[in-house]
Amino acid sequence: MNLEEMMLERGLEVDHSIINRWVLHYGPELDEWARPQLKPTNDSWKVDETYIKANFVS
Repeated sequence: MNLEEMMLERGLEVDHSIINRWVLHYGPELDEWARPQLKPTNDSWKVDETYIKANFVS
């Protein structure tokens, strides 16, 4: 389901071109707000070994 269909279910008839204009207009503002909220990431990561003790009966 896309945004156009979701809004139509709520009684709002909106064309996809209008939604595209909203994205172009408000996208940079949203990006400016969201960037400081992001946590810093690291390019490297480590995986710890996990040991599982199993008692199998054959």
